[in-house]
Amino acid sequence: MKYALPIMGTVAAVALFALSTASQQARADDQPSYSDTFEQLDLFADVMARVRSDYVVEVEDGELIEDAINGMLQALDPHSSYVNPESFRDLQVQTSGRYVGVGMEVTQEDGYVKVVAPIDGSPAAEAGIKSGDYITEIDGVTVLGLSLTEAVNTIRGEAGESVTLTIARIDEEPRDVTLVRREVNREVVSHEIKDGIPYIRISQFNEKAASGLESAIEELRAAMDGDLPGLVLDLRTNPGGLLDQSIKVSSVFLDGGEVVSTRGRDGVDIESYEAEAGQLLEDVPLVVLIDEASASASEIVAGAVQDRGRGLVVGMTSFGKGSVQSLIPLRGGRDGALRLTTQRYYTPAGRSIQGTGIDPDLYISAIPDDGEDHTRLSESDLPNYIENENGDSETDEIDIAIDYPDAEFDVQDDYQLQRAIEIIKSGNYQQRLAELQN
Repeated sequence: MKYALPIMGTVAAVALFALSTASQQARADDQPSYSDTFEQLDLFADVMARVRSDYVVEVEDGELIEDAINGMLQALDPHSSYVNPESFRDLQVQTSGRYVGVGMEVTQEDGYVKVVAPIDGSPAAEAGIKSGDYITEIDGVTVLGLSLTEAVNTIRGEAGESVTLTIARIDEEPRDVTLVRREVNREVVSHEIKDGIPYIRISQFNEKAASGLESAIEELRAAMDGDLPGLVLDLRTNPGGLLDQSIKVSSVFLDGGEVVSTRGRDGVDIESYEAEAGQLLEDVPLVVLIDEASASASEIVAGAVQDRGRGLVVGMTSFGKGSVQSLIPLRGGRDGALRLTTQRYYTPAGRSIQGTGIDPDLYISAIPDDGEDHTRLSESDLPNYIENENGDSETDEIDIAIDYPDAEFDVQDDYQLQRAIEIIKSGNYQQRLAELQN
């Protein structure tokens, strides 16, 4: 059973709630573990009453309670939060693939807003905003002191309106970037033939991801007279999205069998998700590209391909978001919703990648080795992240052989993609795959 604190208009209502809990306590003497909870609820009511009566400026009760709920949830982990009714409606629109904004997935770190990944084709991506950038000011006002929800709501606005973000990047001077909000139509799947090899990019796992992938495959087949010599699936900077879409995307490459399993508290509430029978690309060589910004559903697909021996995973260790959030509407959505971390997910081999990420089969860097640390944001960098119950990744304790481009290489030429294409065209794909499976 789930319980929710209603958003109340007056402190008297909160006090009444606290009194009602006292009567519940009298009926629950056989459950002494509840007594501390009821005392803390009384404490909450006392604190709120004092703030309401004595704080230097007048405050809104609803805002206080919403902030208190968010404070409680964000102290649990970086992905649990309260979604107010307006944001809940926006969220439902976003998963369908269309919304008005500047197009970024963000989190919060040290009081600042940090970019997880810009969305392909969005104003943010077109302005050159990158994963790992910090947003320190919005329209000249510092973000310090704002919750993540407040900051995101400030960045949002009506189509055609502009917002100026101050962007801070390591080893660079802060700069102002003015973005014009517009409808972001997340056509999340793009495809082309690169140097004779089919290439498909999925930028996010919204409701259109699986159907877009299937359409892209059919168009590539038509362009190549039905015969695909291989496929590069690009999941770099893909922040994830819907769990069911990761299952459907995996089904394109797997002929049944487990894709991912989820487990709740204490290992109970276990669910296993399997691919549909009848893969679309049987025996077609597959290389999956990932990087440090590939997260969540991207990691589910990469992990399933890797554990099932279906293809080679190439790039750099992924973000490491191995938790599942349930969106729980409150009073049918009238009071918004609760985004709560309820499960961890595990690859077909039983691996939890929470905080550690998917390690690629072949480490290939996008940039030359200049001796500097270019490690980007990962799950384990977020405040209050849930630790991996199996400890740190084994690769943290060994030397990793990384394939770097030459120092004079132009990063715009995409070394990781070039190497992925070479792997398929070299004829050594099956040999490399077999070596990794042994």
